[in-house]
Amino acid sequence: MELRNLITFINVAELGSFTKAAEQLGYSQSTISFQIKQLEDELGCLLFERINHTVTLTQRGRELISYAHQVRALTDEFKESLEEEKDCSGHIHIVTPDSVCDDMIKRSYIDFHKKYPDISIKFTTADTSVMFDMLDHNEADVIITLDSHSYHKDYIIAKEEPLSMHFVANANSKFAGAPNLSINDFANEPFILTEYGQGYRKVFDNELAKKSLEITPILEIGRTDMITSLISQTNMISFLPDFVTKDMIESGHLCYLDVCDMSIDIWKQLIYHKNKWLSKALKTFIEYIKENEFSS
Repeated sequence: MELRNLITFINVAELGSFTKAAEQLGYSQSTISFQIKQLEDELGCLLFERINHTVTLTQRGRELISYAHQVRALTDEFKESLEEEKDCSGHIHIVTPDSVCDDMIKRSYIDFHKKYPDISIKFTTADTSVMFDMLDHNEADVIITLDSHSYHKDYIIAKEEPLSMHFVANANSKFAGAPNLSINDFANEPFILTEYGQGYRKVFDNELAKKSLEITPILEIGRTDMITSLISQTNMISFLPDFVTKDMIESGHLCYLDVCDMSIDIWKQLIYHKNKWLSKALKTFIEYIKENEFSS
């Protein structure tokens, strides 16, 4: 059984397409089809059902996929052991919300690059559901979510911590310093929020719905740095993670509102797929993120 045929099989299974697998591997589509046919002939079973241009795994195909991942992982591990003395190098693709991406680049990227100059990083920003879809299709190596607590048997949570969130306003807001506020006290004020249905915004809206409340923001935008800047210049209110607002709180430009009737559980989680092979570079990156991007 040829290793390259197993690699091709994994890519077709993850991408659900012979064409996409060909593009990712740099082969022609006919080569992909030939390699899968070789594997099916060798095993004596059909691995994919091909109906109306859709490609889905057969029962035998689903059984093979976990073995194929193990073979690839062991092969890659052996190759890496042969290069143990070489500097740590590789390419990492991390997917995060906008706020995490901005924060990580500002606080940690230069330090990481100085320590591991041969590891290149690609940042992509996305909503939580898209992140997990990318993990499932091996389009991301690791993700960081800011959402309700996630657990699924297909994913490994490398690190997690509860996230502190606050309603924030201009330091000169009429609500600044007011004790024991209710969400009803300012629900009709102008709000600026991250996009509807994404991450902690989704959890926030769900909690409002439990109280039969709905807040219609005057502006929705993923860039939390822009949100904090606008709040500091206006009478707008937002709901944001503390790591986003910390500097402007300390500088006196923003203030936290003392809201007593709304408690929202948001978690920051570092996650990768259970079938993902952890190269030396990826292990190094994950350990660095655990130590530098999580407070606990």
